[in-house]
Amino acid sequence: MSVAFKIEKATTEDYYALPEGTRAELIHGIIYDMSPAPMTVHQELSGSLFFVLRSFINSRNGKCKIYTAPFDVKLSEDTVVQPDISVICDKSKITERAITNTG
Repeated sequence: MSVAFKIEKATTEDYYALPEGTRAELIHGIIYDMSPAPMTVHQELSGSLFFVLRSFINSRNGKCKIYTAPFDVKLSEDTVVQPDISVICDKSKITERAITNTG
């Protein structure tokens, strides 16, 4: 179960100031504590999906990149999420820290 941190209207600056290793997402200005590590079945399914996507992209000489959680996807100044898998085809959106400018 997710629990919201006690910040009135958080920003990405607040999110990135969280202690290293904190599992959280910022959604519409609220920082939510994320669940502990996923169960094994979740990891198996996620790994299989990653493999299928990577194989498909490679078989077509695609240039898209695939990232797995934890990896930030910044949707706006008040929303940063960590999807299980992200497929990014526009390399200009990839930074060292996150996927940005997705909107």
